[in-house]
Amino acid sequence: MASQDWMNKDFYAALGVSKNASAEEIKSAYRKLARKYHPDRNPGDSAAETKFKDVSEAYSVLKDEQERKQYDAIRSMSGGARFTPGSGGGFEDIFSGVFGQGARGGAQYSSMGDTPGFEDILKNMFGQGAPQPNGPAGFGGFGRRPERGHDVKASAKLTFRQAVDGATITLNVNGKPVTARIPQGVATGQKIRLKGKGNPGLNGGQNGDLLVDVTVESHPVYELHGHDVHITVPVSFDEAALGAIIDVPVIDGESVKVKIPAGSSTGKKMRVRGKGLHGANGIVGDMFVHLTVIVPALEDLSDDARRAIEEYRQAMEHHDPRAEFTKMARI
Repeated sequence: MASQDWMNKDFYAALGVSKNASAEEIKSAYRKLARKYHPDRNPGDSAAETKFKDVSEAYSVLKDEQERKQYDAIRSMSGGARFTPGSGGGFEDIFSGVFGQGARGGAQYSSMGDTPGFEDILKNMFGQGAPQPNGPAGFGGFGRRPERGHDVKASAKLTFRQAVDGATITLNVNGKPVTARIPQGVATGQKIRLKGKGNPGLNGGQNGDLLVDVTVESHPVYELHGHDVHITVPVSFDEAALGAIIDVPVIDGESVKVKIPAGSSTGKKMRVRGKGLHGANGIVGDMFVHLTVIVPALEDLSDDARRAIEEYRQAMEHHDPRAEFTKMARI
């Protein structure tokens, strides 16, 4: 708790460190001085005992982040002023320097006799006394205003099915397991913000968020491009040549009928709308069907099938399937 005699004491000087010293520097300085002036090492030495008490008091304040902030705030308000309870200078001298003509509202404080504490002065200035350590932010908070926790970044590798359906996964965040709900329809490269799953806030502040960078594992059939799904479907020679209606599996486990135009070749692409990923905010991707014409192995052909293919070759002997290809190669 802040004390009015903090005004008279330079805790940084007591430890021999600068005002901007880090917590580690403060701890190191204290340990060194505490060993030097410890009563066990200086029996009967009253000066060493006093020094030991001074460095212990200084460390007890500066090691605590919030008390250090309060101490720095009180010292900065004083502008280097000093007062001694019971002497001529009181807190009103300090506030006269801050506000111009003494404490606001004409409140007067006698420096003779019982000198009012710092909290008493704030009570008269602000109406309800000095703010409590976890009280509202503002002038009197002395660094205790609520602070939002930092966001934390993490990565998650999902199976294709987890990306499609959504999943509850466990992530390792700062060495601790954190359960996260991944919504359906996420895709590689997407970042998911999970509210309140980051570092805790300070002084009643909100927790930070957890930012999850998503990677989706490959699938043997489907390929994701954002919320669109691409699938390569094998078709027979006759289906490609004469056209057909085939069943194509969809990511939801069902299937959809797709019409193959007559004269299709490998690489032909068709769009089936609304059969992609169902993402957040009503986003629905499409499914793109890519054809690849499958030619049966020679040993799999029956005699009739082989004769039919030979007859087809004879019938198409004047057709060159590479004519346009050869022409473009000469450009």
